[in-house]
Amino acid sequence: MELRHLITLKTIVDKGGFKKAAEHLGYAQSSITTHIKELEEEVGKPLFDRLGKKVILTHYGQRFLPYAVKIIELYSQALNMDEEPAGDLTLGISESLTICRVPSMLLEYKKSYPKVNIALKSLDHYDITRSLQNGDIDLALVLEKDDWFLPELHCEKLKGERMVLISPPEKEVDTRTVLYTERTCSYKSVFEEYIRYKQMDVKESLDFQSIEAIKQCVRSGLGISLVPYFSVKEEIESDKLKGEEVEPEHPAISTFLAYHKDKWLSPSMNSMISLIRNHAENWV
Repeated sequence: MELRHLITLKTIVDKGGFKKAAEHLGYAQSSITTHIKELEEEVGKPLFDRLGKKVILTHYGQRFLPYAVKIIELYSQALNMDEEPAGDLTLGISESLTICRVPSMLLEYKKSYPKVNIALKSLDHYDITRSLQNGDIDLALVLEKDDWFLPELHCEKLKGERMVLISPPEKEVDTRTVLYTERTCSYKSVFEEYIRYKQMDVKESLDFQSIEAIKQCVRSGLGISLVPYFSVKEEIESDKLKGEEVEPEHPAISTFLAYHKDKWLSPSMNSMISLIRNHAENWV
């Protein structure tokens, strides 16, 4: 069933005849007649009664017309769907970013694009490519080493992160115990390289999946940890934690925006990408 045949049908009804429909659509009247004949052959029933010079919809034509109009409207919506972001959008985000940077960004996005349904997924370091390849997520916002690159992905470095070694401000701390963030987290390797460089006497390490748990354990004197500055900014400024910034020549991490190179960027994705970039310009 050709769309042009349905448009011809609707135009005949709207304009009140074959001749006026032909003038409106820029066709020869014979083409209009052919369109309707082919459509009637396809549906197997007459759509118009020809009563002298006047044509009116048959009973079947009256029932068929609303479906034709709906198909035309759906086609128009499909062509114009880029105008307003809508539908589902799934973000894969590193846990630290979810806590410290994402809430204000999501609030602004929801206010601007209320027709988009956002879902968040915690992202494992080794699952990024697979999650994007399988369509489990549309965009990834992740913390990775500065030289992070995957050939299948568009990897956009948004900001190089300052790293700080955190310890409690007053309590005695066991400096021989280090607390790692997420076993598969990219900056665990950065911490390990820093330990080797400083020749720190480490006797024990503990792995945590939550950076909030690490902060609490460091405050209690359980050990020390290396984390991005933005994740402990408030605690350092309020003297709840002490932070020693890592020298910039040491391996560090950055926040990256990533999506699959073969992914079609929908309006909701494009609007989210623009918002993330705008927010990244003001990240501490």
